[in-house]
Order: sequence, then C-alpha cells, then structure tokens
Amino acid sequence: MCGITGILNLNNRAPITEHSLRQMLGMIRHRGPDGFGIYLDDHAGLGSARLSIIDLSSGDQPISNEDGSLWIVFNGEVFNYVELRPLLERRGHRFSTQSDTEVIVHLYEEYGPDCLRHLNGQFAIAIWDANRRSLFLGRDRLGIRPLFYTKYDGRLLFGSEIKTLLAYGVPAEIDPLALDQIFTYWSTLSPRTVFRNLRDVPPGHYLLIEDGKFRLERYWALDFTPDAGAARTEQDYLEEFEHLLVDATCIRLRADVPVGAYLSGGLDSSTTAAIIRNFTDTPLDTFSISFSDPEFDESQFQQFMARFLGTQHQVVYTRHADIGRIFPQVIWHTETPILRTAPAPMYLLSELVRQNHYKVVLTGEGADEFLAGYDIFKEAMVRRFWARQPRSRLRPLLLQRLYPEITALPNTSAYLASFFAEGLDDVDAPEYSHAIRWRTTRRAKRFFSEHLQAAIEAQTAREQPTIPYPPEFMSWHPLHRAQWLEATIFLSQYLLSSQGDRPAMAHSVEGRFPFLDYRVVEFCNRLPPQLKLFGLKEKYLLKRLSSKWLPQEIWQRRKRPYRAPIHRSFFPQDGADSWIRELLSPEWLRKAGFFKPEAVAQMVRKLEAGKPLGETDDMALAGILSTQLVYQLFIYDFEMSPPAAEGEIHKRFIRQTIREEQG
Repeated sequence: MCGITGILNLNNRAPITEHSLRQMLGMIRHRGPDGFGIYLDDHAGLGSARLSIIDLSSGDQPISNEDGSLWIVFNGEVFNYVELRPLLERRGHRFSTQSDTEVIVHLYEEYGPDCLRHLNGQFAIAIWDANRRSLFLGRDRLGIRPLFYTKYDGRLLFGSEIKTLLAYGVPAEIDPLALDQIFTYWSTLSPRTVFRNLRDVPPGHYLLIEDGKFRLERYWALDFTPDAGAARTEQDYLEEFEHLLVDATCIRLRADVPVGAYLSGGLDSSTTAAIIRNFTDTPLDTFSISFSDPEFDESQFQQFMARFLGTQHQVVYTRHADIGRIFPQVIWHTETPILRTAPAPMYLLSELVRQNHYKVVLTGEGADEFLAGYDIFKEAMVRRFWARQPRSRLRPLLLQRLYPEITALPNTSAYLASFFAEGLDDVDAPEYSHAIRWRTTRRAKRFFSEHLQAAIEAQTAREQPTIPYPPEFMSWHPLHRAQWLEATIFLSQYLLSSQGDRPAMAHSVEGRFPFLDYRVVEFCNRLPPQLKLFGLKEKYLLKRLSSKWLPQEIWQRRKRPYRAPIHRSFFPQDGADSWIRELLSPEWLRKAGFFKPEAVAQMVRKLEAGKPLGETDDMALAGILSTQLVYQLFIYDFEMSPPAAEGEIHKRFIRQTIREEQG
C-alpha cells in the first residue's frame, strides 16, 4: 500500500525537478510513512510513498523491468500475484524482488493495458515506458484506490490525492456543478471532482498518454446479465458462493505484517471474521466503533461476536464532541464536501488500529450493494408493487417496515403514503429506485447562494451532465438497475473514498474487502434477484451461508446501516466550537460565496435554541460545514507539508541529461 504521484512533460521542455516530486510526496506522507522513492528522466518523473506490507526488505518503489525500460509506482495490492508470478517466469521474465509490484510491471510488459484484466486486487498504477515515452495510469475495477490527474503548465500531473496536484502549484477552484452533484447524489459523478479541471481516472478504466494523445478506456464494467446456461438450484449457487467468498477472504490475508479485521456487529464483517477463524490459523484482532449516543451504538453485538469468535477486541468510544473536534482533519483527507459525519468515527477507528501496530484490516464493504442489503432496494420494490394498484391503502403500509433507524421520519401511514407517492407511476424512469433519496437530498440546495445557483444553471446548460447509464441498463431486472446505481455512485464515489480509503490511510491503514473481489461481484451480479432480496428479506443467500458460522442473533439481525450523529456533534449542549462559529458566520459565508448567510443563520439559531434538525437539514449542515472547510483548507489557506527529506528517500533513479537546480 502506498501513495503515488508523478509528472509527465507534454509541451513543457523545462526539466522536471526532483524538488517538485519531493514536495508532492510530502503531501501524502501519511499514505506511505515507511520511505519514499523517485524516478526521474528528461520526460517524466514518478514518486512513491511506501506503506510496507508485502516484501518488506526489497519491495521499495519505483521498480523496473529487466532492462529498465518500464518503471512502475503502485498504490494497493494484487492478491493473486502469487499465482501470476510463475506464469510470467515460464515466459522468460526475471524477477529481482518478491513484491506484487514487480509482477505488475512484467505483466504490463507481456500484455500491455490488458494486464489489468489479470489482476485481482485494489490498485492505482502508473507505468512509464521510457522507450515509447508513454504513461499508463490504471485503476481497479470498483475504485477502491484513488487516482487523480490534471493538465497544467504544459504537463500532466497525477497523484493518489488531490493535494499532490495542488502542491505542484495547480490553482484550486470549486466546480459549481460538482457541488450540485454532491448535494444530490452525496458525491460527484466520476470523473468530476469538487475542484474545477481536476479529474479522477474512473473505476475500471485506464488512461494512456502517448505522443501527446490521451486515451481513456474502460476495461471492466458492472454487468447484471443473468446466467444463460442450464438452470441451477439454490444449493448450486450456495456452494459456489461459499467457495468464492472463502477464497476471496483468504487471499486478502496475504501480507508480511499482521492483519486485523473490523467488527461492526453486523452480518458482513462478522462473516469475514468467521471465515478467518474457521478456514485459517491467522491470529485475529478485531476493532470496532461504539457511540455514546444509543441511537447509533451497536457495541452489544460487537462484543457478543468478539466473544463468540474469541478475538482480541479493541473499541474506540465516540462522543458527539469527538466528531466535531476531528471533522476539519477528516475533510483535509476526504478533499471533498460530505453530507454525512460517518467518516469521522472511521478516522478514529483507523487511529486505534494504527496505535495497536496494525497496517491492514479486512472489512465487510460491498455486501450491501451486491447482495441487496439496503432499505433503498426494498423501498423500490414496495413502490413498484404499490404502483400496480396506486389506490391501494394496504400496499403503502409495507413502507412502515423501512428506515427504522431514521427516528425523525414519521411512520404514520398518511405521511408515508404522501412522501413516497411522488413519481410513483414513473416506473420506467432509470433513476426510479433512487428518485426519493435524490429528491430529499436536493432540498438541502435551498441554502445555495444566488450566485452559486446561477453558476450551476449556466454550467449545466453548457455541459448537460448525465449519469452514464450502460446501453443494456433498461433490459436488466429493476433490482439490478438499483444495484448498478448504488454501486456506481454511492459505493465507488463516496463509501470507498470518503468513508473508506481516506480515513483509513490518514493513519496509514489499508482496508481490504473480500466482498469486492471481482469474482464475488460478478457472481452476485448474475444471481437471480430472489436470492438477494427474498420478499423484504435482504441478503438472502449470504444469510443462508453465514448461518453455518454465525450465531442466530447475528445472521438473523435486520440490516442496520452505519451512521453517525450530525447536528449534535457540531452543536452540543455546551455550545459549538470556535471553528464552527467562524465558518458559519456571515463573513465567512460571503467570503466563500456558496451559501445564503441569512438561511444558514436561521438554522444556527434553531440549533442554539436546542431544537433538533430533520434528516434533510442534518445533511445540509454537514454539507455546508464541509464545503466551507474545503474552501478554507484548499483555497483560502492551503498549507504545504514538508517535502520528502533526503534521509527519507529509500530509492532513487535519475537519468536526466539536462538538470535544473533542485532547490
């Protein structure tokens, strides 16, 4: 696991300086505190900040092929490198390390960009071909690891985090349309980021730059086309699922350092922990979050599972004030506004993991998206059922079984019928499953300033942004359409980033996700819908499988989504912190220019009077504060970290014919 960065000269003839790479690397020291590496020639520079997990002694990057024509920096893990290496050796490739990184560079030498199809892992890859003068940037199928780029000053710049690009000197400017998307979908739509002209390499894509030409290609996509072969029994599916999930978990234990696991007390993390216990002899420490607020706390189930599995269990206790205190640090790492505070406890959890000398944890992300664990899938099913008899008084009552964790949501039949009835008969709309969520989130845009609204309207007219639905989308089962939307937008753009990679890597902790093994994902996507959502019973096949390993109290539990308190974290009884009052002041709101000072002031007065906020205003508060923080941290007062020092450079390869003063 690492952070990577680099520079490619496009039409800038000035030599790339080592100091530029060192400064960019300094911004992601948290991603790789175990040492830096640099490659530099007349046309390109690569940088690596290493978190040593595999091949501790010889795995420093950059790494080259035999003749030094290909150089790689790599963030992530390739879990099937053990199987790939002998195949490459039989083809004549010679290895000088035991790392997974070197497997990739030889695989690229053999297959070119198609090498990505052979990888089972989570990765962001940069390979420089010195002979062809081409740069290859590749990202894993689901976007587990980040990779950003931009063109600036006649150069292409790339990095694991946006702050590497800003450290080079790229100006930061908020993209109005990005804010519009965040306050609708909870994230931007890839490749857009919150900053104008800064892009990400989309999940399942690679970017190849050669002869000044950019080629962005997709190499993998979510596909929910059902099995076309012979009919299969439920038992057939169950046996294949067990084989895949056990193997996906076991290969994610490959490391030269100890591996721990998150244990939320729910089905998914309990299942992966139980597989480790039942199928390996790996010592297991588990980690979880508990809350002082009982509305969010699941510690009784976490402790129950820890006792059942016999793990050494560690807990981070989270109070409202803790979330408010660390929120600015969280946004420094997310590099984007967020409408939830859930990443903050995850930040504290990764800190606990690191304090216990762990660098790697397994977690249960992905099961809810690909095995239909969320209430949004049930909501869409109930609304479609209701739409067939829209005058029915009984059918909308099924909605009372959804979203019990949202205590502010009135559960009366009249309210539910009114709230969920909008657009009820629009069942052929591609966004049908998510229309209610997006409509609710959009209400937070009433805080947008007139200037921001005008900028969004003008930009929308020019760009006409749309969700990139695949051509076959409407031929899929309605559940599968909903799953595609959830996985493409919520999972890849928010959950794996702001709530996954960023808070974990803030403390140099790598998360690994058995349910996101591409073989497991492809298997789940081919499943008949009823094996995922059986009536209103979520994750049906997973529950059947997990009943072999878990106590009934866990595998039969209703899904409870991970959430964290919002307004009580920022406005506790003893008053808001000074940074909150400052960023929500009329002066700072006018300075940034994104929100109406009078509307925000009204919300603040309500909070100071001790009145609770509804769900939409809760999201608005988190969104406003985090947007103000993005403005403060990255635009108004961007602070550079110390550049990588000479003593921190573990590997350096420089072959420039003309060099500037490295200053």
